[in-house]
Amino acid sequence: MNTTSPTSSFSNYTDRCEPPYDDENPLPLVALYSIVLTVGLPANLITIVLTFHEVRRKNVLGIYLFSLSLCDLIYLSTLPLWAIYINRGHRWYWGSLACKVTGYVFFNNMYISIFLLCCISVDRFIAVVYAVESRGLRKMKHAAIVTFVIVLVVALGHSPVFIMSEGETERTNEKRCFEPALPSPLVTGFNYARFVIGFFIPLCILIVANLNILSNVRASAGLEQRHKIKVRNLALAVISSFVVCFTPYHIILLSRAISFHFSVEKCYFERTVYTPYTMSLGLSTINSAINPVFYVLTSNSVHMKIYQSLQGLRSSLRSSQ
Repeated sequence: MNTTSPTSSFSNYTDRCEPPYDDENPLPLVALYSIVLTVGLPANLITIVLTFHEVRRKNVLGIYLFSLSLCDLIYLSTLPLWAIYINRGHRWYWGSLACKVTGYVFFNNMYISIFLLCCISVDRFIAVVYAVESRGLRKMKHAAIVTFVIVLVVALGHSPVFIMSEGETERTNEKRCFEPALPSPLVTGFNYARFVIGFFIPLCILIVANLNILSNVRASAGLEQRHKIKVRNLALAVISSFVVCFTPYHIILLSRAISFHFSVEKCYFERTVYTPYTMSLGLSTINSAINPVFYVLTSNSVHMKIYQSLQGLRSSLRSSQ
């Protein structure tokens, strides 16, 4: 998922770069992917079950939470392939179509997650700040339409993945899968758009929404102190997780776009930022594991449901014995 190419490689495939793979230790990233998969898979499975019941109960927030967990679960299913790919020295052995599909899932997951996180923050903002008016503003139909539009726009926006040369793993002996290609005006413009539309604007919305939630809750006289602390911690955790998981990756995207206008050496930027780039990919992956923790498992009702489910399971085991 990363890259940069010596002069010898350009003779065979001129639009790729070849990073210093020999200097890379694959273990940290492979270990991170393994941990994210181990934690995120059961957490999202539990979240999907619980939020499905919330959707059936006409809970507007449940639609966003269910969609987010489903999106994360689909992405997590591709992590074993990425881990094996990295561990094998960035060699893809499953063909070009599999590379394009897994790359497509990665890009879609990132931006669907970002926009759904914004929807969740805005929905909570409306529910808290406009508690009375929210009955008319927050409707299941609206949430379903917004979610559908987000998925459709992001999916269509990343459809060029299937015709990109970076996904053609069988055209070179290196078998690279979506490693950074040589900069071009098209890719540079796309990176600017991803930074502004896919990151900066959602970040501003998320920060404004959560800061307003904090301000409103702090000024509320009827809310218990423990509930205020809980809302405050959750809002800060949402902002922090978004910044930590997505900022490094998009800062590199922006830097790469800017460097296109000034760089004179081919693949210079791709070689120099290779290690930070791989670290940013790892950080973006963590989001798929922590989303259920912040948005579902912090709810008292969810705690009670999990407790009741475990009690029921324990009773069934005792009766069977």
